[in-house]
Amino acid sequence: MPITSNEIKNKALELGLTKIGIVPVEELEKEKTLLQEWLALGYHGKMGYLARNAERLVNPKTLLPTAKSIIAVALNYYTPHKHSNDPNIGKISRYAWGDDYHDVLGKRLQIFLDWIKEQEPSTEGKCYVDAGPMMDKVWAVKAGIGWLGKHTNVITRDYGSWIFLGEILLNLELDYDTSIVPDFCGTCTRCIDACPTGAIVEPYLLDATRCISYGTIELKEPELPPLIANNLQNWIFGCDICQDVCPWNRFSHETLEESFQPREGNINPSLTDLLEITPIEFKENFKDSPITRPKHAGFLRNITAVQQNKSTEKPIDNK
Repeated sequence: MPITSNEIKNKALELGLTKIGIVPVEELEKEKTLLQEWLALGYHGKMGYLARNAERLVNPKTLLPTAKSIIAVALNYYTPHKHSNDPNIGKISRYAWGDDYHDVLGKRLQIFLDWIKEQEPSTEGKCYVDAGPMMDKVWAVKAGIGWLGKHTNVITRDYGSWIFLGEILLNLELDYDTSIVPDFCGTCTRCIDACPTGAIVEPYLLDATRCISYGTIELKEPELPPLIANNLQNWIFGCDICQDVCPWNRFSHETLEESFQPREGNINPSLTDLLEITPIEFKENFKDSPITRPKHAGFLRNITAVQQNKSTEKPIDNK
């Protein structure tokens, strides 16, 4: 007897996944146009892989030609700890306090896919967790997990926006979810107003080149752009400002995933201590952590920029 969507959803919850939806594979025509416009504006910055993979991003069949269904999942990562406003303390984005979500959620999805194959031996599938050409947020919205907020993160009514997203591509025909969560941002512009660099150039549109997260994680240049460097507000890896101010995050629940609990020293690290970290210590201290993304040199670049500006920081006109 063929595996059912209900069985798949029950297994997802059994595996500790927070939310799940199942939708048919389709080529994303509307999103293709929006992506091309976004790339043409240069908002992707130095993330050339987005331009190189533009066609693959909007057509899942380029990843799995036999694909018929997409299982979209979300995993809550919220922990109730708070960042310090002490100018001598660095801020690390909440998502990076614990273990690398690529590994945690990726392994969970592989276990999930292996289970589906046990139930349905003819199954072909591939798993993705923000490390392949899949438009995670688009599929999450289509699957009814949440809506795309004005800050361009997916928001859920029951967990806020503190969620990791992933997908499983399958060659199976399943029963699909058709209920879309309405956009509940309303007239709120807190995320736009709070961004110190004006990275949210208009509702639902992000210029990554102005984003603190992009600058401190993705940008590999030896120096941060002045707009970012002078507005870091002590962020040395990532930035949570637009999510911290979002009213929907008052509905956050602490994650049940132990791997996302903060590692010692990750919540409120001393800037002075971090400046002295050696390449070997960096590798050891942040093993299996997202914080290795900018490498040792990039991490020290961020810390140095905060140290240089913490006493004289004045926002640059971002208009």
